[in-house]
This record gives sequence, structure tokens and C-alpha cells, in this order.
Amino acid sequence: MPSQLDALKQYSMVVADTGDLDAMRRYEPHDATTNPSLILKAFDLPGHQALIDETLAEVANETSDSQARIDQAVDRLSVAIGSEIAGVIPGRVSTEVAAKLSFDREASIAKAHQLIDLYDRRGIGRERVLIKLASTWEGIRAAETLEREGIQCNLTLLFSDAQARACFDAGVHLISPFVGRVTDWYKKETGKEYAPEDDPGVQFVRNVCRVASDYRYDTVVMGASFRTTGQILALAGCNRLTISPALLEELAGSDGDVQRKISDVGEGSERLAPLGEAEFRWGHNQDAMANDKLAEGIRRFAADQNELEQRLKARMG
Repeated sequence: MPSQLDALKQYSMVVADTGDLDAMRRYEPHDATTNPSLILKAFDLPGHQALIDETLAEVANETSDSQARIDQAVDRLSVAIGSEIAGVIPGRVSTEVAAKLSFDREASIAKAHQLIDLYDRRGIGRERVLIKLASTWEGIRAAETLEREGIQCNLTLLFSDAQARACFDAGVHLISPFVGRVTDWYKKETGKEYAPEDDPGVQFVRNVCRVASDYRYDTVVMGASFRTTGQILALAGCNRLTISPALLEELAGSDGDVQRKISDVGEGSERLAPLGEAEFRWGHNQDAMANDKLAEGIRRFAADQNELEQRLKARMG
């Protein structure tokens, strides 16, 4: 009998949510996602130490400005790890624009161009890369511009229907609605435990998938931020699912049938009217969970990036 991981792959493309190359070789995902938190974790992996030293040596020889050196080191390390990942997987790697740029459209676009250029220097074409941006109004507008330039994007930290709608309107290639962080918020607020079918995070992502299907948006929906395999299996049939190594291992070690929970059954309805900025901000503002988790997610990624910068600075001496 196939494992639940193999069975799941019949319905959803499996994406590795890690910077661990060994985990990717073991579970054979199609794509991989990274973020500042995962790059920070990868900093300690034995397999990346030579790459870190090489990256820091390159930066040290190019500029004497300490902050510029650190900024370049973060970008180059992210791209260097992403390039190694691209050598292991058949699909695409997502690389994140710094969280501190989440409310600056022009700076986000400029950073995306820099990351794509760094990948190009390593022989990794833009068709193998997704630029990750926070699903703020400014991040979505940056993605809209980048998509028109042929640079495809992954919009992350997505917690509200308004965020999803705005991404659909902008023609974003892929969105990552979060499951676990949504459920975390509701569990804290209500004190309840949720079965997978009643899970608020699962229901949120199912609704995003339904809107994408019913109105024939081209955007790929990738469920993210899972806490349990039950949440993952409850979204079987979602276009893509990005899963941590621990949960990949659990799925790979479990036998049993996996049933499709999400089907592409849209009837080709006329698309919804695009959201303007005021409507987007009001719709997102009305969702207390989404407001809390977006702000918290940006702060968390920014804090992890700052810690990575400090560790790079200490290592450079």
C-alpha cells in the first residue's frame, strides 16, 4: 500500500517548506519554499557551511561598507541556498523579499530584480524562481508589476479573503494562504480544539480554492503553514501544499487511502469586480484574525532576518 505522501501526490503537488537539501532528496517534492525563518535555520545545517563561507568571502571583497556588506550577504546567501535547492528539485524555488519592504512597492520591485539577477549569475533562470512577497496592498501591487515583466511571484502571509481577491485581480502566479496560523488564532480566542473538517484554517483555504475555481482565476493556490497531517489531508486536491520535513516524514511513514477533498468544479462564472485599495483595506480590516496574523508574520520574518544579519556580521568578523 502506498504511503499517504505518495497518495497525496496524486491530488496535489507537494512542495517542501524547508532549506534542508537532505529532506528534499528524501521526500522528492516538486518545488520548495524558503523564508527568512527557514534561511536562519539553514544557517546551522552542516551542508551549508562551505557555501556560507564562500558567500561571505565574495561580499567582503566587493565593498567596505559594513551595512551594504550585510545586506548583500543576506541576499546572496538566500540565492545561494535557493540555487542549491534548484539543483535538487525539478520545479521552482521561492525566495522572499525582506519583510521590512512589505509596505514599499518600489523597493520590493527593486529587490526582486536584484534577486533575479543574482540567480541569473548562478545559471538559474527566472522560470525556476518565484519571488515571495507579503500580501500587503503594496506587495500585491509590486507583484502585479513583476508579473507583467515575466517575473512570477508567490504572495505569502495570506489570511483574508480580501488578500486573496486582490491577488487574483493582480494576476499573481501563486498565493500561499496559511492554515496553521489561522487555526492558532481561533484556538487561542475560543479555547476550542478543532477536527480537520471543522478547522478554521482548513475552511479558509477551501474557500480560497472555491473562489479561484468558481471564477476561473489563473492563480495557483498553495496551502501553507500546517500544524498536523490532518490539516494537510483535509486539503487534498488543493493545487499545491507546502509541507515541513517533520510532516513530510509523518505522511511518508503512514499507510492509508487519501481522499480528494477539493475539486476543480468551477462553472466559468464571470470574474468578480476588482477590489480598489479602499475596499481591500476595509475588507482586510474587518477580519481581526487576518489583521493580527499579517502584522505578526511580518514582524516575525523581520526579526528572523535581523538575527540572520547579526549572525552573518559576527561570522564576518
